[in-house]
Amino acid sequence: MKIEHVALWTSDLERSKLFYETYFGGQANAKYINPIKQFESYFLTFDDGARLELMQMPTIADSTPHQTIGWIHIAMSVGSKLEVDALTERLRHDGYTIEGEPRTTGDGYYESVILDPDGNRIEITV
Repeated sequence: MKIEHVALWTSDLERSKLFYETYFGGQANAKYINPIKQFESYFLTFDDGARLELMQMPTIADSTPHQTIGWIHIAMSVGSKLEVDALTERLRHDGYTIEGEPRTTGDGYYESVILDPDGNRIEITV
């Protein structure tokens, strides 16, 4: 069994698509539009086959940036400590929030934590 995809609501579909393409190498499909529901989405596919669905609909309210019960982050593996450091610095330079500096965690992960354009947490890992 495998997780087929993870879905994420966004307040700006095109901005989020560009973010995940630019920094994580996602390849988007053609935009899906349901005009009756005012729903739009993209599926982004990553090199290993993992997929992320980005979705937008005007009736979805912004969420709070605080931790709550439910999904809290997605982890994106970039392959090495040097790549974690480099991508973290690139994101910092481009104005994104760094929630956690690169470090080795108590359970042995080397990671940093950043926020995407909507404030969702992303762990950048080896």
